[in-house]
Amino acid sequence: MNYSWDKYLDPYRGKYFDSYWPTLTQIFTMTVEKFPDRKCFTKFNPNRFSLTYKEVHQYLLNISSYLREHGLEKGDKVAINGKNSIEWAIAYLSVNFAGGIVVPLDNQLTPKKVKQLSLYSDCKFFFADKNIFDSLDTLDPDFLSTFSLCMTLQGKSDKFESMMNCKAKKILEPVKGNEDDVAAILFTSGTTGNEKGAVLTQKNIVSDVYQAKDEQFLQLDENDVLYALLPLHHSYCCTAVLLVSITFGSECVFGHGIVVSRMVNDLTRGEVTVFMGIPLLYNKLLSGMMKEVKKKGFVTNTVVHTLMAINGFFKKYFKLNPFRNFFNKKLLSKVGFAHNRILICGAGPLSPKVFKQYQQLGLDFIQGYGLTETSPILALNPISKFKIKSVGKIFELVEAKILNPDASGVGEIAVKGPNICQGYYKDEENTEKLFDEDGWLKTGDLGYLDKENYLYLKGRAKNIIVTEGGKNVYPEEIEDLFQLHPQVDQILVRGYQEKKDVPAECIEAVIYPNQEYFKDKEDQIEKEMHEVINLVNKELSGYKKIGKVTITKEPMVMTSTKKIKRNLVSN
Repeated sequence: MNYSWDKYLDPYRGKYFDSYWPTLTQIFTMTVEKFPDRKCFTKFNPNRFSLTYKEVHQYLLNISSYLREHGLEKGDKVAINGKNSIEWAIAYLSVNFAGGIVVPLDNQLTPKKVKQLSLYSDCKFFFADKNIFDSLDTLDPDFLSTFSLCMTLQGKSDKFESMMNCKAKKILEPVKGNEDDVAAILFTSGTTGNEKGAVLTQKNIVSDVYQAKDEQFLQLDENDVLYALLPLHHSYCCTAVLLVSITFGSECVFGHGIVVSRMVNDLTRGEVTVFMGIPLLYNKLLSGMMKEVKKKGFVTNTVVHTLMAINGFFKKYFKLNPFRNFFNKKLLSKVGFAHNRILICGAGPLSPKVFKQYQQLGLDFIQGYGLTETSPILALNPISKFKIKSVGKIFELVEAKILNPDASGVGEIAVKGPNICQGYYKDEENTEKLFDEDGWLKTGDLGYLDKENYLYLKGRAKNIIVTEGGKNVYPEEIEDLFQLHPQVDQILVRGYQEKKDVPAECIEAVIYPNQEYFKDKEDQIEKEMHEVINLVNKELSGYKKIGKVTITKEPMVMTSTKKIKRNLVSN
């Protein structure tokens, strides 16, 4: 059977690669042959700086050769830790060129956690921004000396050489690889707070890229400009933006975090055509646009919403976009979307109302679904046949089924396919739990499939809370922080829906006070509980902070092993 991606790959099979899927190194080599002078990577800081595919290729050959001169051998692990940047992307690809395995780390991790994960994953080389090296040096002055080589991405260091300024003695050809080589180890947090490293092969990642690019999903080509705003250490942005762009000769513009003013500047000056974000951001931008419309008065507000309804109708049923130019001038240009063709939402649930309004404004807005363990995308809404309530149609090479479905067809989603990870690094126990006896990966999510293989999510199989920002919060991690506070007898952390039309959760703590502790001071319960909450919140990242406290007068029902029966705790 021929697939849409075969027309891209067939001319190069036998020339650059012999297996069905090429490696990331082979993909870049093919792209630079086709588009040597096209812009590859761009940043605005504040002036525009761009590198062509040919220029990036020269950097990759030089840095990968330099790494090999310093002892990097095929299969060695290399940690990368820094903010989104051209340097981050070049480091990622250079490691692949040298035959290494990339271990991207969250640049928001504490120095202690960075040290722990880089040691656990057996990294021999380390790329990082200067501030990361400084914090690690403060934590343990001897730690960084254990690596064969440390190189800075952004920032000048007196101790470590800049990756972009290194000079190899001799330029070597890229290390030969195949689709079964491990490409990356991506860490994803577990419910106990212990990160698990998903092992992804070249085949896992590359097959996911090409399936996303299938003609019914992301209709991209070398004329598109993508925007890397979300963290690149996360598989969502790394695969769907960085790797998709280099696969098809598109330009990738690097963002600087979710600062709206800078983002609008980047989108406008970069003429970005494909934007990928999270529900929190899309809700904020849409709210801002509609707020400005409302300020103009009743008549203007009515006219704009009427035109949106008409435009949405013509776009859905006749593939026409009659009022797009009007929306560009009056609304979309204000948030940098004037050049945009496609908006992609992932990493969390989005209200169908928001999805629909972007479509009415003339944008192709699509949702997707996946996991780090699946490289990450499993499903995308086809641009020409999207379903607002669905998270997308299952990819062509992915098999999906519902385990133990109930009467309405809802059960745990399980998948198989070329993009499914090999398991967790050095973690047989969790790897066994990830798959069933027939090799199906159990996603831990509840949902159902319709007759056309579109997926609908209903919730989490376990207790994971998904915030509006697309972050996963594990209640047990927060609950553990209450163990040393004698005021608390029982603690249950859960999500609650603050906005009815936004299917995302905020954090609530349900507490049963220690009756003995408050025996003679019941009037102090509320005051002291809030003091405890404030102390715990100081230890948590912003998206994990507790926003609501419920103090119960009766103890919560527990199992024989002293675990709270969550389903029996009233809302």
